[in-house]
Amino acid sequence: MYRYDTIDREMLADRVTEFREQCQRRLSGELTEDQFKRIRLMNGLYLQLHAYMLRIAIPYGALSSEQLRKLAFIAGTYDKGYGHFTTRTNLQLHWIKLKDAPDILEHLAEVGMHAIQTSGNDIRNITADPHAGANAEEVDDPRIWVEAIRQWSTFHPEFSFLPRKFKIAVNGGPHDRAAIQAHDIGLQIVRDASGAPTGALKDAAEDLMAKVIPPPSAAQRRRAIEGAMRYAASPFSWTRILMRALYLLSRRPSRL
Repeated sequence: MYRYDTIDREMLADRVTEFREQCQRRLSGELTEDQFKRIRLMNGLYLQLHAYMLRIAIPYGALSSEQLRKLAFIAGTYDKGYGHFTTRTNLQLHWIKLKDAPDILEHLAEVGMHAIQTSGNDIRNITADPHAGANAEEVDDPRIWVEAIRQWSTFHPEFSFLPRKFKIAVNGGPHDRAAIQAHDIGLQIVRDASGAPTGALKDAAEDLMAKVIPPPSAAQRRRAIEGAMRYAASPFSWTRILMRALYLLSRRPSRL
């Protein structure tokens, strides 16, 4: 499990301070719900019918005893004493008050946790085989690779405003327990010619893409180009246009 360093802790503290000010502005009426919506979603906060819901990130489903106790404390203090684990190994608290949200994020930051990128059109929480690290058959522990991808993708400016949410999973054993073929990118770790897992992610990704996502047809390419041209007449940036075209070329019906 990754341990937060001084830079990580300072970043989370700054994020909590910023969100506390934004919540105060919303509660005072300075911000409308439409203005506040993008801000709260960037911090994992959803508005439901009767209360707010906070989705807490648990990368690859790994929790320390300290973190688990903190989640129990938060659920008992600010919610109804329980939460719901999701298919992406996040934890959802469904009865949160807006005035309490900054305090909850501050408690999470104390144990190296947050709710960043658990909502919105970005790269969501990255998952792995639930038996990772305890599976005698696994080629390599997928949690190591997931952590590398998590650090690379968190706060990445190119992936903060995607056309739709984007989900990645990594499987390290011969049996697919991570449902990699139902993800936008599913990676299977394999061994190279020397028997080592080094570089396996790239090779596995190329093999998986060839099997699961066939080359786009002429009609798909035409639709992608037409879609990009429609965006060209809109106020979106060229980066957004390119991402939209790539999305249309690579999408498939199965999504989590």
